[in-house]
Amino acid sequence: MSLSSTPPNKPIPIEDPSVYLDDPNRKQLEIDTDTRQGPALFRWLTLGMEYLIGAILVALIASVSCNVVGRALFNYSLPWADELARMLFVWLVFIGAAAAFARYEHIAVDALVRRLPLRLAHMLYLLQHLIITGLMAVMIWGGYQVLARSSGRSAILDVPLSFISLSLVLCVIFIAVVAVWRMWVSLNVIRHPERER
Repeated sequence: MSLSSTPPNKPIPIEDPSVYLDDPNRKQLEIDTDTRQGPALFRWLTLGMEYLIGAILVALIASVSCNVVGRALFNYSLPWADELARMLFVWLVFIGAAAAFARYEHIAVDALVRRLPLRLAHMLYLLQHLIITGLMAVMIWGGYQVLARSSGRSAILDVPLSFISLSLVLCVIFIAVVAVWRMWVSLNVIRHPERER
């Protein structure tokens, strides 16, 4: 006779992970190309960035692989491969940051916001995006200064250094514009929370 009160071989229920991934309070702020949520321009730009990220990643892998194979098999290093890989990596990081921001995929601690009423949650979202917009404005100014002073060219590929810095400026402009749109949405939710129910 078994002392256990649970029957043997009973499956343990697995909790749905979307409970921890989806925040119902921020649904209005999300940009989703599948459900056509968010402004069409942002959706198309996000989708374009994701395709560009894929192309840059393929080019980055090809560049590094060519150099590895050249060193291992022929004892010859391609002089342009390292420089190209560095440039591609910089573009990959900044475009990836902008696309992740649009999709709300940056790491965040949202345990408090999930438990708040809709209006209070959007007050915090408004504050969050106000801070992000301020930071992006500082970065746009700094990026402009870097672009204005970048007059040199890369050593091997002869690419203007301003082209590499352009990735930062484009990234922060996109993030700032999306943050301003999210502040507008949050303001509307704060003023009229009953419309969002």
